[in-house]
Amino acid sequence: MDAQFSFFEQGPGPRTEIAPGAVHVPGWLGLDEQRRLVEACRAWAVGPVPIRYTRLPRGGVMSVQTVCVGWHWRPYRYTRIAEDVNGAAVAEFPDWMVELGRRALVEAYQDPAAGDDYTPDTALINFYDGEAKLGMHQDKDEKSGAPVVSLSIGDTCVFRFGNTENRTRPWTDVELASGDLFVFGGPSRFVYHGVPKIRPGTCDPATGLARGRLNITMRVTGLTD
Repeated sequence: MDAQFSFFEQGPGPRTEIAPGAVHVPGWLGLDEQRRLVEACRAWAVGPVPIRYTRLPRGGVMSVQTVCVGWHWRPYRYTRIAEDVNGAAVAEFPDWMVELGRRALVEAYQDPAAGDDYTPDTALINFYDGEAKLGMHQDKDEKSGAPVVSLSIGDTCVFRFGNTENRTRPWTDVELASGDLFVFGGPSRFVYHGVPKIRPGTCDPATGLARGRLNITMRVTGLTD
């Protein structure tokens, strides 16, 4: 892992299993680590494929802004080339993020071997302003059932974690604050989830963000070139 990234300077808070395979670890990232991730995300946001509002197949536009690393996501597939944006190849997925994803699984599942076979190859980075939301959906465009690793920086959000059958109840609302880790895999890998609310003004500027929320989700696509 790149020497500048050390994700265990501060101890995480008590972990909570929200559902089988779904674990919330508050405060996993310290402020220094959050600032470094913000810097990395800012660099990716300007290119080679810039951050954008994603257009949906029926013409709607998502209220979150997205930039991708490793593979480019558009509804509802992955490609190496961002044909819907500028025709460029996306930034490579860095080795330090692979290591970060593995360590996240070790922390979430409290198992030293949990990350041994985990090699994420893409990250979707979403930026939420105070009004942005994300409807209930499944992360199912991947060809792999490996866990999703989610990191939050900036404003607190309400993260709605539902069920595998549909977008309706039952669900559990979880407050995800800056520095929090959330992992969902196993029986919860294809749970419907969303973000119905951002809490503006809860961001600590020491993170490097003056406002809004960054959410970084690492996945294993299961795809080959």
